[in-house]
Amino acid sequence: MCDCVYVMLLFVLFIGAFGAEEDSALCEMLGSPKFPLLSLEGDITIGGTFSIHSQLSKPLLSFTDTPEPLICSRINLREFHLAQTMIFAIREINKSSSLLPNISLGYKVFDSCGSTLPSTRAVMGLINGQERTLGKNCQSSVHAIIGASESSSTIVMLQITGIFQIPVISHFATCACLSNRKEYPSFFRTIPSDYYQSRALAKLVKHFGWTWVGAVRSANDYGNNGMATFITAANQEGVCIEYSEAISRTDPTEQVARVVRVIQSGSARVLVAFLAQGEMDILLEEVFNQNLTGLQWVGSESWITAVHLASKKYSGILTGSLGFTIKKAKISGLKEFLLQVNPSQDPQNNLLREFWEATFDCSFQSSLHGQTQCSGSERLQDINNPFTDVSELRISNNVYKAVYAVAHAMHNMLKCGQSDETVNKSCVWKDILEPKQVVTYLQDVNFTLQSGERVYFDRNGDPTATYELVNWQRNKAGDPVFVTVGSYDASLPDGKQFAMNGINIIWVNGSPKEPQSVCSESCLPGFRQAVIKGKPICCFSCIACGAGEISNSSSSAECLRCPLEYWSNEDHSQCVPKVTEFLSYGETMGALITAFSLFGASLTLMVSCVFFRFRHTPLVKASNSELSFLLLFSLTLCFLCSLTFIGQPTKWSCMLRHTTFGITFALCMSCILAKTIAVVIAFKAKMPANKVPQCSAPLQRTSVLSCTLLQVIVCVLWLNRAPPHPYKNTAHATERIILECDLGSPIGFWAVLGYIGLLAVLCFILAFLARKLPDNFNEAKFITFSMLIFCAVWVTFIPAYVSSPGRFTVAVEIFAILASSFGLLFCIFAPKCYILLLKPDRNTKKHMMGRNQQ
Repeated sequence: MCDCVYVMLLFVLFIGAFGAEEDSALCEMLGSPKFPLLSLEGDITIGGTFSIHSQLSKPLLSFTDTPEPLICSRINLREFHLAQTMIFAIREINKSSSLLPNISLGYKVFDSCGSTLPSTRAVMGLINGQERTLGKNCQSSVHAIIGASESSSTIVMLQITGIFQIPVISHFATCACLSNRKEYPSFFRTIPSDYYQSRALAKLVKHFGWTWVGAVRSANDYGNNGMATFITAANQEGVCIEYSEAISRTDPTEQVARVVRVIQSGSARVLVAFLAQGEMDILLEEVFNQNLTGLQWVGSESWITAVHLASKKYSGILTGSLGFTIKKAKISGLKEFLLQVNPSQDPQNNLLREFWEATFDCSFQSSLHGQTQCSGSERLQDINNPFTDVSELRISNNVYKAVYAVAHAMHNMLKCGQSDETVNKSCVWKDILEPKQVVTYLQDVNFTLQSGERVYFDRNGDPTATYELVNWQRNKAGDPVFVTVGSYDASLPDGKQFAMNGINIIWVNGSPKEPQSVCSESCLPGFRQAVIKGKPICCFSCIACGAGEISNSSSSAECLRCPLEYWSNEDHSQCVPKVTEFLSYGETMGALITAFSLFGASLTLMVSCVFFRFRHTPLVKASNSELSFLLLFSLTLCFLCSLTFIGQPTKWSCMLRHTTFGITFALCMSCILAKTIAVVIAFKAKMPANKVPQCSAPLQRTSVLSCTLLQVIVCVLWLNRAPPHPYKNTAHATERIILECDLGSPIGFWAVLGYIGLLAVLCFILAFLARKLPDNFNEAKFITFSMLIFCAVWVTFIPAYVSSPGRFTVAVEIFAILASSFGLLFCIFAPKCYILLLKPDRNTKKHMMGRNQQ
């Protein structure tokens, strides 16, 4: 219904304006003129619209009858204070000799009643003036307008004033939508846009870890736009909104009660109230009636410093509230000016009489409801209310700056002090001041107030967005005080905009303990958040991190995988170095292998001692004592080389273990091969039909050296091209690191092993062919058995080596070394030691040379 009225009014304006230009007729007002509540004539007139009354009786509207006049009631002392601040600034400028000299400023103050419809009528009154007819050039009766106190009212005003490009400077309209220069080219404001405040509130709740909050807003442009921006910014900060409700000062009690019930039933302990002061009043009343306490209130600048809300009635509700507000200032002389306001200044002014009656709870008509009669001599100095309070001059300072901004724009526009008569600093007066020019000069104003505050507008007509974070506390007397506990400066880089100053904060119910407001309790380190299907991201369950993953902080959304050489601890809260695993002497397997290796070496030495003790006996001589001792020496080395496979792999140990193994076994196989050849030649030489020369000792030494040297050459080539080196195996076991020796060149390893195998196969073939030679002591049979065991061990070793995991690979190789060494030792030397030690009667040349009975 209101929108229809706006359209009709705009239509009348357009018809009147265009009709005057087309027909050269006089501008004629339709309907009765609207008179200001407060006014003063001047060369330049500044209009003002304030929500001087907070209650509006809406008449029934129709298109057939003239609407009844709007009735505004219940004076708003805070807004009346703002109107008087505007008057104070204008009178201060009129007394100035440096700003607009010889030019007087006047004013017209209208009441917007905090609603859009009265705001429309107010702006029409400002534009039209009181005269019913004007000349051909229809001019606005004001040159600039200060106001309004609400975003919705300001938008309605701009839809009308924008047609004539009349500048509007608001002191309290914070809707971010008003920064649109294309839509509102003549709008300015001295209060920052909600675009910044909403983001500051989002950073505030995030700073205190409140990820689950409720929200309530005014059902108008101020609340809707501000809350929409807050919700967007909160989502970016990881904050969830449990509910978002809207109320209007014109809503029935049932609607407000329903909103309070929603707040009460919610689990969020923090409530972000993006409310205008009118909506905050009715919400608090219902909150008080339903005894809703225990909420941490976070407020917008509209009400967060409203002293009248901090009354004892609401002390249990709002104590501890937090919110951003603009910086407060001191205006010299304003206190004295306010205290001089009296109905005697204008006895016919109904507003002054109403103010006086509301302030002193009296009536100039004593017959009304038994009230005391006002004398007019009451003292404002004895009253402490929002009108006389100058301790929180925040919005008042915005009005003050807005008036001075207009004055400085006019000063520059009229070129004051730039004429030839610079002595008296006169202004070059123009009969017609184009509103468009005023807008241009307003955009360029840049001045400093007596308080030192710099005033200017950006390209969108906005000031610099700086806020103070205030906390509702109580002093020792129990009176509410607004303590600054932080700040927000949108001009600083991201991350440095919001800062706390270290002052202790009093929380809800006066508690020093910070409240908690989360949908789900934070996950402990070692757990990650898992979103619950169908619920906001702030509602989650906690799931333990997997093996090798950690979360080192609470409320981690994801588990982090540890680096390659690290693993998660038992709590999955931090990465610790993986356990390094290798075959060591200290563990059972390493100790057993060491014991067997030393036992084998000792046993071999004992056999050597036995052979040395019986070196002159026929048995030892028949066994080729030189090769036997060399074989025992190589077997000793074979047993000891297994020790190089135990312990932490190093560069030198890796090269030593494989080359030692290869060379010692090559030496061993070379000795056995030489013994086998010697046995075969010796028996062949005794046959009459064959006259093969016996194998001489130098030839045997040469053959052993040659066979061993070939293995040495292979090892040298291996070490030169791609030697074995330490390697951290993380692929086989994820939770530990296996320290092992990488072969470097697998070809080198298998060449060394293959060469040993070749020697073993040759020994086996020759010994197998000579196993049935007629002799009581045929060594070829023992060599055949030893080679059979040796080959079986190493053939079995290959698949076991390839498939063994981790350190067991080394154990398998050591087992093969020890098993083959023990096989050679027992098969070749056990029968001889048996005769030497237990059957000495057989240790004769006759017995050695005797033939088998078969």
